[in-house]
Amino acid sequence: MIRINLLPHREEKRKARRQQFVLLAALTAVAGLAVWFVGHSIIAGYVEGQEAKNAFLKQEIAVLDKEIAEIKGLREQAEALLSRKQVIESLQTNRTETVQIFNELARQMPEGVYLKSLKQTGSKINLVGYAQSNARVSNLMRNLEASPYLERADLVEVKAAVLNTRRVSEFSLNVDIERAKAADTDLAKEKGASAAAPKGKP
Repeated sequence: MIRINLLPHREEKRKARRQQFVLLAALTAVAGLAVWFVGHSIIAGYVEGQEAKNAFLKQEIAVLDKEIAEIKGLREQAEALLSRKQVIESLQTNRTETVQIFNELARQMPEGVYLKSLKQTGSKINLVGYAQSNARVSNLMRNLEASPYLERADLVEVKAAVLNTRRVSEFSLNVDIERAKAADTDLAKEKGASAAAPKGKP
């Protein structure tokens, strides 16, 4: 009977399997490293691209903030210029108002009434003076109410007083300036003057 020793053949098979396992493990490790490297590169590229976008957005936001600040400064300058323009227009519109008011007060002042002081605050005028009687004060208030430049005459106080050994009535009253009505009156006067002007020959 022939005996065959199979131990070397089995040992060679084990050694071959061991080598195949090591080679497969090495290939798997290399493949894993390759996948990790590719994935890491892709993610790093995404992150770098997003950081570039964020930097661009920050730069654009800084530019917009600067433009907004400039626009705000221009708006403030425009408002300041508009305010100055309104003040100038108001001065030009009311530059003859003081003369008109003094002329109107002199025109509407009845006989026997004398003014002691006059004070204007905004569109309100305070008149303080003397009258020979309370009836003359009432007459003054009616005249002021009928004036195209004045309105809402309001009596503040009237009391008896002595002026140069004569008994008089000392009064204080407020009256408002009617600017719109005065402007209409001036416009009507200008139209009347232009209509009454003689026409030249053709």
